[in-house]
Amino acid sequence: MRLVQVGIPEGKRGVVQEVLDDAGIDYVVSDETSKREYEATVAFPVPTSAVEDVLDDLRDVGVGENAYTVVTEAETVVSERFQDLVDEYAEETSEERIAREELRAKAEGFSDSFWTYVTMTLVSAIVGTAGLLLDSPATVVGSMVIAPLIGPALSAAVGTVIDDQELFVRGVQLQALGVALTVVAATLFSVFVRTVGVVPPTLDPTTLGEVSERLAPDVLSLAVALGAGVAGIVSLTAGVSTALVGVMIAVALIPPAATVGIALAWGLPGAAVGAAVLTLVNLLSINLAALVVLWYLGYRPEPFFRWREARSATLKRLAVLVVAVAVLSLFLGAVTYSSYTTATTEQNIRGAVEDTLEGREDATLIEVSIERTNEYMLFSEPSRVVVTVGSPPGTSPEDVARLLDERIDEAVGSDVAVQVRYVEVRTVSSHADPGRSSAGAGLSGPMEPVVARPVRGG
Repeated sequence: MRLVQVGIPEGKRGVVQEVLDDAGIDYVVSDETSKREYEATVAFPVPTSAVEDVLDDLRDVGVGENAYTVVTEAETVVSERFQDLVDEYAEETSEERIAREELRAKAEGFSDSFWTYVTMTLVSAIVGTAGLLLDSPATVVGSMVIAPLIGPALSAAVGTVIDDQELFVRGVQLQALGVALTVVAATLFSVFVRTVGVVPPTLDPTTLGEVSERLAPDVLSLAVALGAGVAGIVSLTAGVSTALVGVMIAVALIPPAATVGIALAWGLPGAAVGAAVLTLVNLLSINLAALVVLWYLGYRPEPFFRWREARSATLKRLAVLVVAVAVLSLFLGAVTYSSYTTATTEQNIRGAVEDTLEGREDATLIEVSIERTNEYMLFSEPSRVVVTVGSPPGTSPEDVARLLDERIDEAVGSDVAVQVRYVEVRTVSSHADPGRSSAGAGLSGPMEPVVARPVRGG
């Protein structure tokens, strides 16, 4: 519920009281003594969803849009008439949304302090980058708690639907600044930790789980970003805390942007492109979802003649966002399909190797390693397959390499280089000397040095 205070202009006391009486609202009128243009101030409690309707009714009788108005949250109201009002609005609408004026005030409050926004974004980016390099999900999520990115995204959407161009432009500028700051901070921090030796010199960031999952985004990434946008705007319009939703929006933006910086610091342009696309599609999808939900909830500018301008601006921006997301979705779809074909090809290769060695006593499959060129490019083909085979001491299954080469080429549908490595494997009997091995019957004993045979295939 909300407590509303409105300044009553000269000569409007009677019509204001009539509006509130007709609506069944309890109110208190106080004479104005500040020598301003108001003759009195009226204060009244209303359900949250009723604020906008009541203020619109007051404007219709001459209390202008820029009249002195204060809306605060009320904890308790003891009044039979107030309960009747709550029941009335509960029947008329199932949603409890804040008024347009309160929505604007909250959106403006998100983007008030520029330097606080910059500072918190930089800190979040650095901590998030450290979490990615540590491969620590807890650190990555923890850094998102302080990321202030929810404000600009929601401000841009609010500015569009209520026709506040200044609010819209500020929201867009802060979003672009936030992403750019994250990429720059992540790049510089990554270069620093590499230079001073904080991370091992042989570290390949693409092998880290927290990094690799953001290098090849797929269509499911859209669901995360769209969900974040919907949750953010719903929490804002319902007048509840947006802190937890802000974490969700930050998770959709900060880690992929930081991954771009890490990829640039390690000189991996292919990986940087994938992470950059994920960052951009998440950013656009959050804005798209927020804009659609706000318009669906019925937020419009006041007065009425500005509705057409707001509607035109909203439709144009929706069209731009939809086209941009659709274009980027083609990339996501290609990545999804590429991941599917890659997984299918690798499954076929492993199946061919297992079928070839099945039932043989002189060759036991130990490991299959599949190497690719341009790993983070779409539709990359296997460049080499390395098969490690175990064989009893003194045996040399010469036909294994030829058979594997033929079967793998057939499974892939092209000529692939195949390398077979033989490892001598000794089986330890259950009656063997305990001092030699504690393994039971049928377990592999000590391995001899790897013996690499000639590579077959192209």
